[in-house]
Amino acid sequence: MVKIGDISLGDFPLLLAPMEDVSDPPFRAVCKKNGCDMMYTEFISSEGLIRDAEKSVEKLDIYDYERPIGIQIFGDKIESMVEAAAIAEAAKPEILDINYGCPVKKVACKGAGAGILQDLPKMQKMTEEIVKRCKIPVTVKTRLGWDEHTIKIVEVAKRLQDVGVQALSIHGRTRKQMYKGSANWEYIAEVKNNPDIHIPIFGNGDIDSPEKAWEYKNKYGVDGIMIGRAAIGYPWIFREIKHFFATGERLDGPTLSERLEVCREHLEKSIVWKGDRKGIYEMRRHYTSYFKGIRNFKPFRTALVQAETHEEVIHILEEVQKQSSRY
Repeated sequence: MVKIGDISLGDFPLLLAPMEDVSDPPFRAVCKKNGCDMMYTEFISSEGLIRDAEKSVEKLDIYDYERPIGIQIFGDKIESMVEAAAIAEAAKPEILDINYGCPVKKVACKGAGAGILQDLPKMQKMTEEIVKRCKIPVTVKTRLGWDEHTIKIVEVAKRLQDVGVQALSIHGRTRKQMYKGSANWEYIAEVKNNPDIHIPIFGNGDIDSPEKAWEYKNKYGVDGIMIGRAAIGYPWIFREIKHFFATGERLDGPTLSERLEVCREHLEKSIVWKGDRKGIYEMRRHYTSYFKGIRNFKPFRTALVQAETHEEVIHILEEVQKQSSRY
């Protein structure tokens, strides 16, 4: 049984990675429904939180059906991060997660996200102060290092564990790699197999099938897997992995009717949470993934990304359903 503090996550939990502009409540809802064990919010700016910026504060929205859930924060100033941690904790998540892995320039090059991997003493101090401030478990998501010449992930893990972090998720790429190349799970295994490490270690990077999840589970010995991009438009990956682990067989992929049902549910929740205009606009990025592999879908996709109203979208989805016998 894998536990973070007193939170039980099962024998081999599947986690949803915190993804900016993706891991919002509507998306998390369909992932949870399809078997995700633990989820995180989009990453939230510490400066935005302490300044009460609307975009940051709305990311604190969590719902009972999502639990257990972690709120993730990022920033480069220790005082701001501690204050933001207190604000996040007041939203009553089960876990407070710190982002030491975001590779994007506007974050990392200011010393936040993966940028802090260039200053391990500061990383340790910041984490220590946050752990002292929080009553709930604190976890961290990070990368292997800044680049291939500065990979110190075992040291990072020890430093974080020493100051009270209760679980660590490791993306198997450096900041320099961004999302290119292959994730190197050998380094993740090096952390997991180190005799001084006793907190749960979750691996992240390139898991896009049940077979790969099974292979990496057995090969690298991690306590669980965090899934990111493979879940976008395909929340069924969680149930497919669990089915494969339980039976050794691949579950059939979702039918067109299932794809339409989940897409509609995602849309409805998006509109409720964000309002009509924003909810419809932000759903556009998901359509290609939801209907990937469906023959002759291109005209429908074009119509969906051009639709301006809820009624238009529903009508297009109904047209897809009517023609389902062709697919």
